[in-house]
Amino acid sequence: MLTPELLPRVQRALADLELDGWLLYDFRGCNPIAQSILGLEGLQTRRIFGWIPRDGVPVAIVHRIEPGPLRRWPNEWPKRQYSGWRELEKQVGQLVQKKRRIAMETSMFDAVPVLDRVPAGVIQLVENATYRDAVTSSGELVSMFYATLNSDQIASHARAAEAIAKIAHEAMQHAGERARSGQPATEYEIFQWIHNAFSRARLTTDHGPSVSVNANAADPHYEPTAEQSERITSGSTLLIDLFAHEQGGVWADQCWMGTMGPPNERVAKLWVDVRDARDAAIDFIKAQTRAGVPLKGAAVDDIARGVLRQRGVADQFTHRTGHSIDARELHGAGPNLDNLETREERLLLPGVAFSVEPGVYFLGEVGLRSEVNAIIAGGPGGELLVTPNEYQRELIVV
Repeated sequence: MLTPELLPRVQRALADLELDGWLLYDFRGCNPIAQSILGLEGLQTRRIFGWIPRDGVPVAIVHRIEPGPLRRWPNEWPKRQYSGWRELEKQVGQLVQKKRRIAMETSMFDAVPVLDRVPAGVIQLVENATYRDAVTSSGELVSMFYATLNSDQIASHARAAEAIAKIAHEAMQHAGERARSGQPATEYEIFQWIHNAFSRARLTTDHGPSVSVNANAADPHYEPTAEQSERITSGSTLLIDLFAHEQGGVWADQCWMGTMGPPNERVAKLWVDVRDARDAAIDFIKAQTRAGVPLKGAAVDDIARGVLRQRGVADQFTHRTGHSIDARELHGAGPNLDNLETREERLLLPGVAFSVEPGVYFLGEVGLRSEVNAIIAGGPGGELLVTPNEYQRELIVV
């Protein structure tokens, strides 16, 4: 949340990015970034604006019948009210008139969909009161002030990561024991087993995990049900993608691969391809951050995809290399590792968390993916924290 203590940092960032200000907009919860920065809470059925200028004090605009959502707005900052649309447009116009570069939650050509929270009509309203094409993306500001994690949040993520890694290994072993016993478990039984393990570890999730065997693993978002669930028999290839967080903590998200007995030659080869793509991405991030070189998420995606292209399986890598993980969401609003689905031009800053998860998927046959999480620690030249601490290097042969 924006506070008088945080304001100088935000205004320094605005100056560094050559922005006149950051205009935050929300209506009925359409913009969680604005909700967080403005500290909105409670019933909200009318439009709200918050203006953070490069110089001077922030100003909020709220409807007269609904000032409640801004109850946490500092008393020393103006909080203007409106009733009608003419009054609202006039007040917004007075804030932004003659401004040349205004940051809002948008991205050119929808390059980064997770940033596109402001309707086109609101952008038109703003640009009608200022210079043409004045609105630009707030992407770097979002990374700095919404998506970065503090030390307590990083610690909660690391604890969750170690806990779910242990659960993943135990789930693999349980599936193997059942296969050897001649009474193989179903995907859904392992799904339920993981949920029970989360409860014992006091971890929370809102969906998943993905427990998928053989051809089902070729669907990256497959989730078994009681009605649709394959048996995990000897010779099976098993993918377990699981994600959870402590109460009030930051998500951890991992994918583990195993086989029930020795893998066939094709699965063994594909595992090495996926692992090498993941490790190439990690090594690239480490090298660039140690050298203090600014690094964009798209560049990391290119590295991982390049490895799979050399191995002849890039066409089967059908999603981005990684997604943002912020303090609120598993798929966060920070920079992704992506130059396939979107054009991710934002920088990977210290404190931002993200997944690294290349995969290959052969429909009707098999899918393999390996996922770890990473956080750039400290300032320029900081080390890369990869979780879990002992992430998967070799295919798990149960």
